[in-house]
Amino acid sequence: MKRLIIALVMLSIFACKQEPKVDYAIITGKVDNSKAKKAIIKHVDFEAEIVINEDGTFADTLHIPEHGFFTMSIGREFTPIHLDFDNNINIKLDANKFDETIKYTGEGADKNNYLAAKTLNNIKATANEAELYSLNEDAFKARLSEIQSTNETLLNGLTNTDEAFISAEKQNLVYDNYALLNKYGQGHAYFTKQKDFKVSESFIPTELKNMVFDNSRAYKSSSSYKDMAFDNALRGIFENLGDDISSVTTEDLKGVSDIKIQPLKNDVIDYLSSFLVSPGNENMESIYNFFVNNSTNEDTKKKLTASFEKNKNLIKGKPSPQFVNYENHKGGDLSLTDLKGKYVYVDVWATWCGPCIREIPSLKEVEKQFHGQNVEFVSTSIDQAKDHDKWVSMVKDKDLGGVQLMADRDWSSQFVREYGIQGIPRFILIDPNGNIVSADAPRPSDPKLVELLEKELKIEP
Repeated sequence: MKRLIIALVMLSIFACKQEPKVDYAIITGKVDNSKAKKAIIKHVDFEAEIVINEDGTFADTLHIPEHGFFTMSIGREFTPIHLDFDNNINIKLDANKFDETIKYTGEGADKNNYLAAKTLNNIKATANEAELYSLNEDAFKARLSEIQSTNETLLNGLTNTDEAFISAEKQNLVYDNYALLNKYGQGHAYFTKQKDFKVSESFIPTELKNMVFDNSRAYKSSSSYKDMAFDNALRGIFENLGDDISSVTTEDLKGVSDIKIQPLKNDVIDYLSSFLVSPGNENMESIYNFFVNNSTNEDTKKKLTASFEKNKNLIKGKPSPQFVNYENHKGGDLSLTDLKGKYVYVDVWATWCGPCIREIPSLKEVEKQFHGQNVEFVSTSIDQAKDHDKWVSMVKDKDLGGVQLMADRDWSSQFVREYGIQGIPRFILIDPNGNIVSADAPRPSDPKLVELLEKELKIEP
């Protein structure tokens, strides 16, 4: 008898080992009228790409981290999608009418056809923003009730759907309503041209006023909750940062540490790092370390590290990258070393760049204000060689002052690449010893430029 029991136990263990955990969903489908090469499925810190074949068909087995709400994007269009373990879903759509044509069949189709219908209803109901946000408060709330009621009818029409999904979606409809209520004040002020408009005290529900964004499940399941949580987190952080981000410290970012939802914290860090892990911030290294230590998203960490490595030699006090023998509009060539002993304010621009052209009047004013001081204003065009004559003419026609140079290889110029310049205009300030003061200096139209120059030149304002 004892041997029999042991044998049965071993058989049970063996049988269990033969049943691997199902952690995947199978997705197949066809998209018409699209040049997109892939469909992208996202869920918080998860992202997967599904190859779209030449005939528009696609198929893949996705090992998902958990069941729940995801988004699927094809080209510039996207839609919510719900995936359960062991789903086998087929999707068909026409990219020319993305939301109107998306249809699901197979296991899990009911939930996703509901989400597609809800999305289309929301799009139609909010398409005319001018009409929607021009409504008075009572009419606006009535319109939102209609939207919510229509979606509740769609939800209640589902059969054979688990209660967890129904419960989550009922709450998601409330969040959708709250998100639109939050937008009303600004939208009404804009479309009715009442810049001082404020909603009445009773307009925002008490639950929304007092909402604490600490619900991880809601952050994953509701795009409206996610947007509200993200906006709320950034609002608090920016209030603490103030207007000047050139000297932000980790102490200024304590609001990031206070975020309860880790995926939200990851998203906030990903956003903030795009401009704070920058040579324009003198505390870049400590900010970089702070963000890396607070994020759990490996893709964000890789991006942070790449940005830091690119910019770490561009912080204040580091030797500036050099330009050598750039063509001088007045004749001959000029190198940065020829200007040693002076501050050098470099304007990287091009004749085709609208924002660059708009800075010219302000640049002339700053040049005039600091005429005779120990600073040289150098404008470096990154126009292509074929536009050389256009550059020559524009400098003359607009009577541009300072030193006018043309880079040797436009965007591929060593000076441009070493400063990591990916967009123009870009302004750089270099000290008399050839060291960087700011690799991302204020624009001429920004009053902070005058403050910076007066500080460096020791001029009493």
